Amino acid sequence: MRRAIVRAKQSQSTQQSQPAPIQRPLDATAVTPTDETIIQRTRLKIPNAHIFKLPPKPHAGGWRGADWRDKVWQGTLQVVERGDETAVLLVDTNGGNIFAVCPIKHFEENNGVDRCIDSSRYFVLRIQNAQGRHMFIGLAFNERNDAFDFNTALEDSKREKVMERKAAEGGGMCVVESVDYKMKEGEKIRVSIPKVSSGDDGFSPTAVGEENKLSGGSGAAARRREAKRTTSGKSGGFLAPSSKDTPSRMAG
Repeated sequence: MRRAIVRAKQSQSTQQSQPAPIQRPLDATAVTPTDETIIQRTRLKIPNAHIFKLPPKPHAGGWRGADWRDKVWQGTLQVVERGDETAVLLVDTNGGNIFAVCPIKHFEENNGVDRCIDSSRYFVLRIQNAQGRHMFIGLAFNERNDAFDFNTALEDSKREKVMERKAAEGGGMCVVESVDYKMKEGEKIRVSIPKVSSGDDGFSPTAVGEENKLSGGSGAAARRREAKRTTSGKSGGFLAPSSKDTPSRMAG
């Protein structure tokens, strides 16, 4: 009996001396929305983008792409939207690893992208890492069309974000003032109709009769008009093919 009591006391003291189990911290994906709830949209993708290390910025004026010499990276540029956020991603062509991220701040004076003063194909990006540290790098495109698409993608994204914010501030409803188009009492409408003395083709039966009388009833003027309408109707409204056109197109 005493042994059983001693063993029970020993087991109780052992349980009390053992540390409590450590609870596993919450996973970040459990408290933040998943990819299924937030749609990620790739607005633009340009395969050939070049990144340069920037020299010291000149004291006067802005950045000049002609001064860039140290190229550090080449890959794919993407303009991505995820929820309320917009960012420029620099992605490696082989492997798909992200080289750098440039957050776009549409509602600030400096949105993260600056243009060069000497070329429309050169830009300066303000990239940022997960710890919030940032630096500036140079971005260049081979074609002006790529630079134009890049500017257009950022402008379209800003316009949509502004419209979404206005809709949210207005409760999601667009208020339009009503206009009363009803006629007031005693109001009149005047319509001026010009007089038409001839048909659509520029002559009337009366005029034709007068010409017949003057020409001895031969109706020569009417026959000329009829021949003219018949000739114009055969062309069908198409221009004749050019003599410089290719034989295949002329045959078609």
